[in-house]
Amino acid sequence: MRIISGTHKGRPIRLPAVFYARPTTDFAKTGLFNILSNRVDFSSITVLDLFSGTGSIAYEFASRGCPHVDFVESHPLHFSFIRKTAETFGMNALRGFKTDAFLFLRRSSIRYDIIFADPPYDLPGIETLPSLVFENSLLKEGGYLIIEHSSRINFDHHPSFIEKREYGKVNFSFFR
Repeated sequence: MRIISGTHKGRPIRLPAVFYARPTTDFAKTGLFNILSNRVDFSSITVLDLFSGTGSIAYEFASRGCPHVDFVESHPLHFSFIRKTAETFGMNALRGFKTDAFLFLRRSSIRYDIIFADPPYDLPGIETLPSLVFENSLLKEGGYLIIEHSSRINFDHHPSFIEKREYGKVNFSFFR
């Protein structure tokens, strides 16, 4: 696993031997950021990475110049790993919240340009994520919610759904 582009392009992200997160594949991450690079100016957006896991997505946004990247991770080992790696990389734009992502969405008043969520594929309640984000007005005008999920989940029915992209077994649903 590595950082695809930006100031830290090519830097490897070395996970400890015992780690419980499923990282987004480099193939899927490349596809996602190719889409986003045509839609947003990374140097002027605020980002939230929910269920951050390895921190791979947060690092990618920071490497591309995002001035403010929040990450939410509840697992203590994963949270510590992300903070330590961000510190090692000198990524001062990252700010972490060690809490449950659903609780964060219910309590936060911060608005973001992009909210990326990569919950465990079998997590109960994944289908409620778009409603939580939109009901709590957590996206700025014109912002995107992107959820990574398995092919078993279908968000097409949600009124803010705009498209789905597939990269192997990784699916990204976009909302606006």
